[in-house]
Amino acid sequence: MASSPLQTCLVTRREELEQILQLQAANLKQHVSPEQAAREGFLTVAHTLDVLERMHALAPSVIAKDGDTLAGYALVMPVEARAFVPLLEPMFQLFETLSWRNRPLRDHRYYVMGQVCVAEAWRGQGIFDALYRGHRESYGTRFDCTVTEVATRNTRSMRAHTRVGFELLKTYRDATDEWAVVAMPLHG
Repeated sequence: MASSPLQTCLVTRREELEQILQLQAANLKQHVSPEQAAREGFLTVAHTLDVLERMHALAPSVIAKDGDTLAGYALVMPVEARAFVPLLEPMFQLFETLSWRNRPLRDHRYYVMGQVCVAEAWRGQGIFDALYRGHRESYGTRFDCTVTEVATRNTRSMRAHTRVGFELLKTYRDATDEWAVVAMPLHG
């Protein structure tokens, strides 16, 4: 539980990236039980330190910290980072075909919400919402929106994304899951 005031900020140190990877590993779908995945959510993609460093060189991600302890993160993945995670190339290709607010998405300044995760001890305390407020505060003048896809069976994540203002662009199925593509305005 929180022992000091939680703060949201941008990643500034390699140690914070390492903490992200530790939290990520603990919450990957292959590391959580089906019951926990249904109740608490899960992550699908594993990153490497090299990939995170390259992404953060383009745009640092937003994290929530309790002192020196990472309480949660929300990764920023600019379109320029698409080559860093080849597994996500089909997602980027799909995004090029979509529209948001009556204009092609590619005509907007957007980045991909690369992944969001809140550590178990801090769930249900508003960290998820605070991370997205941090995105609006940090990137609202540089980008129009952030776009991501969420497995529709990840009901906790679907509810949370809707709550903070994400709008459904498309639902589709691939070889692994059914996905909801959602976008959140960063200003206005």
